[in-house]
Amino acid sequence: MRRKLRMGMVGGGAGSFIGGVHRKAAAIDGMIDLVCGAFSSSAEKSIASGKDLNLDENRCYGTFEEMILKEKELPENIRMDFVAIVTPNHMHFSPAKFALENGFHVVCDKPVTLSLEEAIELETVIQKNGKLFALTHNYTGNSLVKQARAMITKGELGEIRKIQAQYLQGWLSTDLESTGQKQAAWRVDPKKSGIGGALGDIGTHAENLIEYVTNLKIDEIAADLGVFGKGRVLDDDANMLIRMENGAKGSISISQIALGEENNLSIRVYGTKGSLEWHQENPNELITRWLDQPKKIYTPNGAGLHAEALEVSRIPAGHPEGYLEAFATIYKNFATHVLAVSNNEEIAKPDYPGIEDGVRGLKFIYAAVESSKGNSIWKKI
Repeated sequence: MRRKLRMGMVGGGAGSFIGGVHRKAAAIDGMIDLVCGAFSSSAEKSIASGKDLNLDENRCYGTFEEMILKEKELPENIRMDFVAIVTPNHMHFSPAKFALENGFHVVCDKPVTLSLEEAIELETVIQKNGKLFALTHNYTGNSLVKQARAMITKGELGEIRKIQAQYLQGWLSTDLESTGQKQAAWRVDPKKSGIGGALGDIGTHAENLIEYVTNLKIDEIAADLGVFGKGRVLDDDANMLIRMENGAKGSISISQIALGEENNLSIRVYGTKGSLEWHQENPNELITRWLDQPKKIYTPNGAGLHAEALEVSRIPAGHPEGYLEAFATIYKNFATHVLAVSNNEEIAKPDYPGIEDGVRGLKFIYAAVESSKGNSIWKKI
């Protein structure tokens, strides 16, 4: 029986939504335990948050530097194996780089860093020291997203011609950031969010989902970014045309001011033999349509799924799978890789997003911003 991995966390303290998501997702498959953390920029709040999580008081740290250096000195059978970084964007790079350079693997929220320069530097560090890095583009962990990718990769839809993706939310339709709501406040602040607002927060999810599902890269983009919130400087809405590397064309529509929308992420892919569509708000159906056969709807653990989908379907058919399970798939595959490396086993990299996806995401953000500044001119990614 393999041992459990030991996880440290940066960010995710009291009041954090995403910290709880990471902790729950990491625990689902019984492969990971949270053992330590630096949960806040305030040492007092960090230590209090660790105590609330029933951690050893001696492993509730005031800063991420303290955590990484002290954990490094612990015996190998006690110290953390990897760090999960669940902070706002501007606090991704420093703890990730410091952890990697001190011998720890890293799981990080997206977008990977505040700037493209930081992302490229982080990629260089990872290439040099060989530590593992996972990026939580969680929607790629959904079993039916993996089914969609498998079908396209195996050629079942034929040549891909057209792609449409959207990610629509309405939670920033009002001036929420002025009310003291922390999640809104940092997302509209370029010092904490970067040069993209909705573009970085949800646009990178749409970009990553397109490239993952189709197994194709976006080659060029023409973007029209909008800023509707009073006093905002970062985009809260965008419409984009895309050209894929194989000649396929498509569009991406994102918004955080689409009043009434909750988390409407969806993708449609059209080929010469068939098409498919998947909606995050109804994640347990993958709808396919065919040139020469009736429409078919796939469900988790249902009939006709490829191995890639079945291996991440945890419960019997007819039971809903969703957000946490998709997140957990990334942790499970990352943990499998870490355990193999720690046991000197040579295996192919399991299916989880990595630093290359993070760099692609930042290049997407930068290309979209430059395109919009030039009146939606085409820009290479």
